[in-house]
Amino acid sequence: MARYTATGKRKTSIARVILTPGEGKITVNGRGFDEFFPRPRLRTEVRMPLTTTGTEGRFDVNANIQGGGMSGQAGALRHGIARALLSADDSLRKELRVGGFLTRDDRIKERKKAGLKSARKRPQFSKR
Repeated sequence: MARYTATGKRKTSIARVILTPGEGKITVNGRGFDEFFPRPRLRTEVRMPLTTTGTEGRFDVNANIQGGGMSGQAGALRHGIARALLSADDSLRKELRVGGFLTRDDRIKERKKAGLKSARKRPQFSKR
């Protein structure tokens, strides 16, 4: 039985994705997809690589996600699904690349620097 694995990342979230031929069932951390992502926007974001390539009913997705918040986890899962689809069928590369699913969104929270109030906010300047 064919099995395609990939790792997706976004912010501080990491998603390990396993694609197997099936009827389109998505499981995340042993829970149902709709239960894990209650927001409809996040659910559509995760399904985007499958709908764009027309492979929505062909693969079962089993994912293990760690770290980050809801939005970061959804982005990591989307990235992982796209990479797994690529390992399953290399002819989908153009569609996935045009959709921007293969690019890792590397925007993470900037660390606080010494002497500043936050990452970039400085103390108020006093002329006198």
